[in-house]
Amino acid sequence: MSAFTDRYIKNFMAELLARNPGETEFHQAVSEVLNSVAPCLEEYPFLLENKIMERMVEPERVIMFRVPWMDDAGEIHINRGFRVQMNSAIGPYKGGIRFHASVNLSIMKFLAFEQTFKNALTTLPMGGAKGGSDFNPRGKSDAEVMRFCQSFMTELQRHIGQDTDVPAGDIGVGGREIGYLFGQYKRLRDEFTGTLTGKGFAWGGSSLRPEATGYGVCYFAQQMLATRGESFEGKTVVVSGAGNVAQYAAQKAMRLGAKVVTLSDSDGYIYDPDGLDEEKLNYVLQLKNVIRGRIKEYAKKYPSATYYGDGAKPWGVKCDIALPCATQNELDAEGARKLVGNGCICITEGANMPSTPEAIEIIQGAKLLYSPGKASNAGGVATSGLEMTQNSIRQKWTPEEVDGHLRRIMSDIHEACTKYGTEADGYVNYVKGANTAGFLKVAGAMMDQGLV
Repeated sequence: MSAFTDRYIKNFMAELLARNPGETEFHQAVSEVLNSVAPCLEEYPFLLENKIMERMVEPERVIMFRVPWMDDAGEIHINRGFRVQMNSAIGPYKGGIRFHASVNLSIMKFLAFEQTFKNALTTLPMGGAKGGSDFNPRGKSDAEVMRFCQSFMTELQRHIGQDTDVPAGDIGVGGREIGYLFGQYKRLRDEFTGTLTGKGFAWGGSSLRPEATGYGVCYFAQQMLATRGESFEGKTVVVSGAGNVAQYAAQKAMRLGAKVVTLSDSDGYIYDPDGLDEEKLNYVLQLKNVIRGRIKEYAKKYPSATYYGDGAKPWGVKCDIALPCATQNELDAEGARKLVGNGCICITEGANMPSTPEAIEIIQGAKLLYSPGKASNAGGVATSGLEMTQNSIRQKWTPEEVDGHLRRIMSDIHEACTKYGTEADGYVNYVKGANTAGFLKVAGAMMDQGLV
């Protein structure tokens, strides 16, 4: 790194921290991208002169609002709602809605910033956004979730539309929540449009949308493994999380010949040395999506499994491939050292920014295959983009057609990462590759459209 680049990064980050105090997740996301793309800024001075990076880190719009709702006992609650519309240079804003107690402005900005580059990598015309609330649907009745969703959408509907901003699901927002949100949007706007994605198949949804993120993670990992003559066949896989992404990453890994031995939630993880099979996975789908129970129930159902509680993470389990599919910063330096020490060869992120900077440094220092979520979990938003296309042309594609598009998109993302991320010694730095490819596409569009 040149002295100029080093100085630019330090000055840029100092100003970012001063303008956005306390937003640690946002600082982390920007720092990662900036360290990857700073050489591009030095190579193309016109990007510096036009302050492209300075404009990218400033959201085009931040919407924050109160969400009042009433529980089943008649008590009134007030939560906080967010929508961060980060960048629309290459298309309408696109990004999920997250309902979780941890949601705050920093997390929303980090996710929207990441989404901008992820969407650019898909090659589809979608800008970056993210939204959500500090409402936690865990333990709430269907009626309570419905009332909350209706209150949330009553405000959000003013700011979204199929050509403006198209939200989707995320943590805490699955098919049930999307249904309630869409119903209220349709009621208030008197229109049936593709304004939300992740809809039910009978009313505008796409084949494979629930599976898309998890499947895409495995398709990307396949491409990574192939660069070293490896595959999923016969490998032991550790998966974190037990939600939508983890469920279908586990399913696809199994179908590709791997043995998946862990799943987790915020309370702890289960280790099943016999590995999951279709019956066990169907139980997990029922447990998490219908009963809305905790992963520890798996160990009660299947005595071959052991449950580790107190928030334990599965990174100490010996494996060949690790798929972090839970939440941000779940894989820290200690976990990374365990994976490296136990002979893991590939870490493919399914969650958004699940690895800390210290963990990434250890993983890349050991020259393991490693991909950031903005590249490897882009299959979800890519298939949301395909859902938008189907809504626009009033057609339904078969699962085979959608899967073919998904495979192609993940292959194209991998190709872009290797193009911009292959280093002198042949090691593919997927972080650098993904950030650079996404940045250059968005930067080029911003330059074309002038100072807006």
